[in-house]
Amino acid sequence: MANLALILAEGAAEPTAFGLNATVWVSIAMLVFLAILAWKGVPKAIGTMLDNKIAEISRQLNEAEALRLEAESLKAEYEAKLASAAKEAEDMRARADAEAEALVAKAKADATALIARRKQMAEDRIAAAEASALVEVRTAAAKAATEAAAMLIADKHDAAADKALVDQAIAGVAKG
Repeated sequence: MANLALILAEGAAEPTAFGLNATVWVSIAMLVFLAILAWKGVPKAIGTMLDNKIAEISRQLNEAEALRLEAESLKAEYEAKLASAAKEAEDMRARADAEAEALVAKAKADATALIARRKQMAEDRIAAAEASALVEVRTAAAKAATEAAAMLIADKHDAAADKALVDQAIAGVAKG
């Protein structure tokens, strides 16, 4: 190791071939390699491959754009359908509310009419019961009065008084 350090320290010359150092030879080899690649058409093949890849990516982008536009149109269509369905649901709710209000109003009117009919029927029954009771009372009073009168007449009148009353009644009819 010490010897290598000594050689480097003394300024030993780099190895050369045909008077060219290693850097020049690597550069020449690289130029030859690139010339062979160019001669075989590798840059053209790489360009074609890149063009094909660009065309594929462009086609995919166009397809993605078309799909995006189609998705936006479907979204707009479904939003319109959703708005239409919401409006229809609102209309149906409004109709149902109106029908419910009409049914409630009809039920109230029917209940009021039924109450009025029942009240009238009750009043009619009460009036009929009053009239019936009044007739029964009058009948009972007339019957009681008739019986009382019959008893009074039977107690107070005898056959002579009856004959006088009958003669008086006949005389009254004959005058009239």
